[in-house]
Amino acid sequence: DSRMAGANGSAAAEAAARRVGAPTNPMATALLTDQYQFSMAYAYWKASKHADRAVFDLYFRKNPFGGEFTVFAGLEECIKFIANFKFTEDDILFLQSVMPMCEDAFFDYLRKTDCSDVEVYSIPEGSVVFPKVPLMRVEGPVAVVQLLETPFVNLINYASLVTTNAARHRHVAGKSKVLLEFGLRRAQGPDGAISASKYCFMGGFDATSNVLAGNLFGIPLRGTHSHAYVSSYMSLDEIPDKSLKSKDGSRVCKDFVSLVKEWLQKIQLADSLCGVFGETNQSELAAFASYALAFPTNFLALVDTYDVMRSGIPNFCAVALALHDLGYKASGIRLDSGDLAYLSIEARKVFRTLEKEFNVPAFGKMIITASNDLNEETIDALNKQGHEVDSFGIGTYLVTCYSQAALGCVFKLVEINSRPRIKLSEDVAKVSIPCKKRCFRLYGKEGYPLVDIMMRESEPSPKAGERILCRHPFLESKRAYVVPQHVEELLQCYWPGTSNKPRVELPSLEEIRGRCMQQLEKLRPDHIRRLNPTPYKVSVSAKLYEFIHSLWLNEAPVGELQ
Repeated sequence: DSRMAGANGSAAAEAAARRVGAPTNPMATALLTDQYQFSMAYAYWKASKHADRAVFDLYFRKNPFGGEFTVFAGLEECIKFIANFKFTEDDILFLQSVMPMCEDAFFDYLRKTDCSDVEVYSIPEGSVVFPKVPLMRVEGPVAVVQLLETPFVNLINYASLVTTNAARHRHVAGKSKVLLEFGLRRAQGPDGAISASKYCFMGGFDATSNVLAGNLFGIPLRGTHSHAYVSSYMSLDEIPDKSLKSKDGSRVCKDFVSLVKEWLQKIQLADSLCGVFGETNQSELAAFASYALAFPTNFLALVDTYDVMRSGIPNFCAVALALHDLGYKASGIRLDSGDLAYLSIEARKVFRTLEKEFNVPAFGKMIITASNDLNEETIDALNKQGHEVDSFGIGTYLVTCYSQAALGCVFKLVEINSRPRIKLSEDVAKVSIPCKKRCFRLYGKEGYPLVDIMMRESEPSPKAGERILCRHPFLESKRAYVVPQHVEELLQCYWPGTSNKPRVELPSLEEIRGRCMQQLEKLRPDHIRRLNPTPYKVSVSAKLYEFIHSLWLNEAPVGELQ
C-alpha cells in the first residue's frame, strides 16, 4: 500500500515539477549540499532509520542590519528545487567515488530518492517575518529532508537578506522616489547578481540595469550611457547624420546639431539666468546631441563627465530644448559624483528658470537621477539636507549587503516519529523550540500586528475576540494577555507530498512584491524606523511554554558538584 502511495506520489511530483518549472540557477541540483548530509544519510540508512518521519524548522535568530524586521524570500526557488530533486547516474558515480566505504545498496536507494514524500509548509514569500518563528516546516523521511537542509538554507539566506536590504532602502527613500538596482558589476558572481535583481525588485525597487534579470523575471530595465560614451567624442563634426524627424512625423529637421547650438546660445544669453553659463565643453555637447539623435524619445544624459554646472547642465538643456522644438520630451539627467544635494537643487533651479523663460511646460519637472555609492545612510543624509533627486541608482551597498554579510538561517530537527526533540545550548538564544507547531499572527484594534504566537499542533487555534496568554519562550516573567481583533495563520502548504492537502499555488513576482509592500505598511512605524526600532514580540502559548521547559529539564544532564 505504501509502495502504491509512493508511486502515486512520484507521478504527482513529476506533474508538479512540470507545473513549477526548473530552478533559476541550473547549479541548484541534488548534489548542491554539504558532504556531511550524505554521511548522515548513509548512517541513517545503515541503521534502518532513513525512513523515520522527521520534522525540521527553518528559521533565523536575529533581524539583520540592526533592524527589527526581515522580509522572507526564496520560497519559490526551494519549491522548484524539491520539484526537480533527483540524482542522475553521473551524480551517483561521483558519490560512489568520494564515498567508497558505502555499500552499493545505499546508492540504489539514492537512485530512487525524490521529494514525493516530503511536505513543505511555509509563510508566504514576501511576508514580513521575525526571529524564532519557523519560516518553513519541512516534513519527510529524515535522510531526504537532511539532504534538503543546505540547499534550502542557501536559497533563503541571501534572498531574504537582500530583499530586506531593498525594503529598508525603499523605506528610507519614501514611496514617491524611483529606485533602480545597478549592482550587477559589483555583485558576488552571476548568481549573486541575478538573485539581487530579482529580490531587490521584490523588496520594492522599480527597475534593474541587469538585462538577463529583465529577461528571466520581466523586471523593467533602465540604463542610458557611461562617462566613456561622453569622452569618446572629440567634436560636433563626428556626427555624420544630423537629421531628425519630428515626433509626429510631419517634418524633418535637416541639421539638429545647428538647432542645439542655437539653443545653447539662447541659454547663454537668457536674461533670467544673468549670464551664468559661459563656454561649455563641445565634445560633451557632441555626445549629448548624438545620443539624442539615437534616442529622441527618452533622452537622459550623464552630466558630470567634465563639470556639472558649467558644462553638463547647459549642454543637456540645449539638447533637451532642441528636442522639444521637434515635439519630443527629454527624460532628465544623471548625477554620478559631487555634492548630490547641492547639484540636484541647482539643476532644478535652472530647469524651472528655463521653463519660465522659454515657456516650455514641465521642463522644471525634469527627472534627476543620482548614483554614486549610495546606501541607506547617504539617502537619509540627503533627505535631512534637502535635495531635488527623483530617482536613486543603487549598486554596491545594496547587492553585497555591505552592512551585514549573512542572515544566519538555521534548520533544526523538532520532531522524529511524532516524538518532539530539542537542541540545548549554553546560549539560550540557540535553544530550539521543539515539536511540530502552528504559528499565528495576532492583530490589534488599529490593524497593526501585535505578536506572533507558536502553539503545539494539537492546541485549538486562537480566535478573534478571545483572550489568549502569550509567553516569551524562555523568560518566565515576560508574558501578556492578548485579545486579537484578527488572527492570521502563517504556515501554508506549498508541497503536500502524499498528504492530499491542498497546495497553495506560487504567486508571480509582481504579486510577491505587492505583498511585501502591503506587509510593511501594516507594521507599526516604530518597528521599522531606522533609529532604535522597537522589537516585535514573538511568543509561545502557555502549553508550549510548559512543554519546552519540561523537555529541557528532561534532556539536560544534572551536574554533580564534588
